[in-house]
Amino acid sequence: MGDKDEIQDIIATFFNAGKTKNLAPLSVIQLDDSRFSSYSDVPPLDLKDFATTIALQQLRFVSVSDYAYEIKNLRIDVFDNCAVVTFTVMQTGMVVDNYSFRGQHLSMESRGTFVLVKNQKWKIVHVHLSKIS
Repeated sequence: MGDKDEIQDIIATFFNAGKTKNLAPLSVIQLDDSRFSSYSDVPPLDLKDFATTIALQQLRFVSVSDYAYEIKNLRIDVFDNCAVVTFTVMQTGMVVDNYSFRGQHLSMESRGTFVLVKNQKWKIVHVHLSKIS
């Protein structure tokens, strides 16, 4: 499997966590390191570290039922042991409030940029998702 195929699998693994609710891979495909950073398309919008990012990603994916996504315009550029992945993603589902037993439909298109580094395996070192208004 080539670098681009491995990276494409990592991107799919990231978003598939929302469909399968198997959240363990999120901490495996992202670099647990002080150099990790992320921006999200949902609040809080500040720059986050690894631990905060993982916690918020898990919370987000668990709270959306019937989650689905479609990645468009995927571009993967590899530079030695670094890669930049850009795409747009349409995410849909139902945000469930377990206290009121109500749901709110989610339909959001975002731009995404993921930066990956390769030590022995490819890992995401930066995530940037921004909602398209």
